Amino acid sequence: MTTTDDSGADGEPADEQRRHWQDTYTAHPEMYGEEPSAAAVHAAEVFRRRGARDVLELGAGHGRDALHFARRGFTVRATDFSTAGLDRLREAARAQGVADRLTTAVQDVRRPLAAPDASVDAVFAHMLMCMALSTPEIHALVREVHRVLRPGGVLVYTVRHTGDAHYGTGIPHGDDIHEHGGFAVHFFSRSLVDALTEGWTLDEVHPFEEGELPRRLWRITQTREDGPVG
Repeated sequence: MTTTDDSGADGEPADEQRRHWQDTYTAHPEMYGEEPSAAAVHAAEVFRRRGARDVLELGAGHGRDALHFARRGFTVRATDFSTAGLDRLREAARAQGVADRLTTAVQDVRRPLAAPDASVDAVFAHMLMCMALSTPEIHALVREVHRVLRPGGVLVYTVRHTGDAHYGTGIPHGDDIHEHGGFAVHFFSRSLVDALTEGWTLDEVHPFEEGELPRRLWRITQTREDGPVG
């Protein structure tokens, strides 16, 4: 197993979130439990049906979903901006006997992804894209995902949306970003989801609920078309 650092330069407000997540993972390494998210279980089935072999996960945290993909036989590159989470993931991968199928990298998704063009079959991001990223940063990230996917590759991502109970409450940061308990969320509108599909086939927008309140999310699946995205 290898690890690299592509964290990049600082900027606000995402850097405050980076420090907050680092502190949170250090203090509560088991905060999400060991079981994979329902979104990852679904994504693994989608990836298997599509014949995917390698998966890039963005925002892997302490790795419960990356470990699930590795246990299912995928080669996984797990990225996050929290070194504490990735340290925990590497330990768990060794303990579970899947370290040979998993690499880690520190990645700030506001910067270009550290992967060559058309180099992965599938990308997964559970609640990463609805963190404290601006709308232009989200568009740039999806263009980067399109770049690193092979033609016909699939992206599965989840986001909290504007139907969530926390939308419009807490500390506003503009651009549909609201902060609660130290965590800032960019709540997605359906128009933003649709705007992110240039150069893609939109396969599914599936509503579901998770955690307290409960949180209201969309699980989006889209397939890379041929050619670059402008």
